[in-house]
Amino acid sequence: MSTRTTIAPFFDPATWTVSYVVADQATRCAAVIDPVLDFDFKSGRTGTASADAIAEYVVAQGLTVQWILETHAHADHLSGARHLQQRLGGLIAIGERIREVQATFKKLYNLEREFLPDGSQFDHLFKDGETFRIGEVEATALLVPGHTPADMAYLVDGAVFVGDTLFMPDVGTARADFPGGDARTLYRSIQRLLALPPATRMFVCHDYPPAGRGPAWETTVAEQRRANIHVHEGVSEGAFVTLRQARDATLEVPALILPSIQVNVRAGQLPPAEDNGVAYLRIPLNALPAARRG
Repeated sequence: MSTRTTIAPFFDPATWTVSYVVADQATRCAAVIDPVLDFDFKSGRTGTASADAIAEYVVAQGLTVQWILETHAHADHLSGARHLQQRLGGLIAIGERIREVQATFKKLYNLEREFLPDGSQFDHLFKDGETFRIGEVEATALLVPGHTPADMAYLVDGAVFVGDTLFMPDVGTARADFPGGDARTLYRSIQRLLALPPATRMFVCHDYPPAGRGPAWETTVAEQRRANIHVHEGVSEGAFVTLRQARDATLEVPALILPSIQVNVRAGQLPPAEDNGVAYLRIPLNALPAARRG
């Protein structure tokens, strides 16, 4: 196992999200992956406790943040990227296909004319296979669409951060029914990840643990191949597509999808304040499928 990097997880129980700080021990340079901005839907208030816990760790460890990496525009939590950048610096980065997601949701929310779906809200847009460095450690951005068109995984020093593409083996895989999602594409992206060396450590962005275990976030490629309940070895593309589409048809819309995406396509920036000095989130009425019941 490599000792060049350290990986510190931060679990947010409100959204079942796991954020990470990945640090090069030699240079003390670091990347933050998928940070959370707290949000209370009932009051409409944001908070920074989750992101501040990451910031306090970074300061205590004497780290310099080079990157704040988003795996995709999340539908289940607001991004804390902008808040952390203001505290710690670093470049906010995501996959270049975020432009497609921005174009889709600019229409849904009827966002202001000044919002351009060109990715300019982020500091860097990764191409598939692009390499970059965290200190002296080389990392690679991998395009893994299917959950959304823009999902990226980040391969760093024998570990891969897969966002929502895969969950822990006893939970399965991401849904593929969001705008631009596709179960067949998701299967092929998963196969790309499962083709990595078996010992590759795999870190997921969310855990929804079944009864009997607590939250977990680290597994391996070998364990996913052996035991993932949706896509273990021997599951064909056709069988996966049938399973995934049937399962997605039973799932409710995520609780925070409407507030989160309009923030996350802005790289964690809240919408611009209106003439009374207050920023507003939009709730498009009757635009998404009705909630499933029973």
